[in-house]
Amino acid sequence: MAQTHFGYQNVDEADKAGKVRGVFDSVARRYDIMNDLMSLGLHRAWKAYTVALAQLKPGDQVLDIAGGTGDLARAFARQVGDSGCVVHTDINFSMLANGRDRLLDQGLALPTATCDAEQLPFRDAAFDLVSVAFGLRNMTRKEVALAQMCRVLRPGGRLLVLEFSRVAAPLRKPYDWYSLNVLPLLGKLVADDAQSYRYLAESIRMHPAQAELKAMMQAAGFGHVDVHNLSAGVVAVHAGIKC
Repeated sequence: MAQTHFGYQNVDEADKAGKVRGVFDSVARRYDIMNDLMSLGLHRAWKAYTVALAQLKPGDQVLDIAGGTGDLARAFARQVGDSGCVVHTDINFSMLANGRDRLLDQGLALPTATCDAEQLPFRDAAFDLVSVAFGLRNMTRKEVALAQMCRVLRPGGRLLVLEFSRVAAPLRKPYDWYSLNVLPLLGKLVADDAQSYRYLAESIRMHPAQAELKAMMQAAGFGHVDVHNLSAGVVAVHAGIKC
């Protein structure tokens, strides 16, 4: 059976999704507060930048993959208005339910679906924009997921991938120390779960760097891909246009 990585471990491809699901089942309740602590609040600026890049207009159709607690879906819904639609999805029910409840509390009832990005249950060319924030690195077959995202976009539609990436070389050692030591400690103190946050830190190191992910998106059918490094490359937004 084919192997893939789960953090620094090698596991069977068939087993990874279940292991990732276990991580997010564990962290869902404290996900938002841990995001603030881990990124020192910067995740909000990174998401705001992604929303600005989207340049949505009223009536647009949007698919938010790995939408979790709904930060991007909420911002996109305000841009597309009542004539548009934002579909909020995640493979993990606990994360999706948390996000759905938050959106409902804010007066937003969006179409919500539990689905796997490698097998999207949507017709071809259905969306003007697809987004995935901090979810691609957890997918088992990223090239399959990217091809699915391309399939459901209309020609000229855009994919925005916000993800942890390769930090600038002068910052690499202190960033690695922080990620591999401080994040699990925060996870233990705040969420009583050091192991899940150790996986999340390791998964960042196993994710393709900027140039490699750009090439993967081009191979999946995106004719033009721009890379926007944020916070010295701690994260990057890859913006692809479907041919």
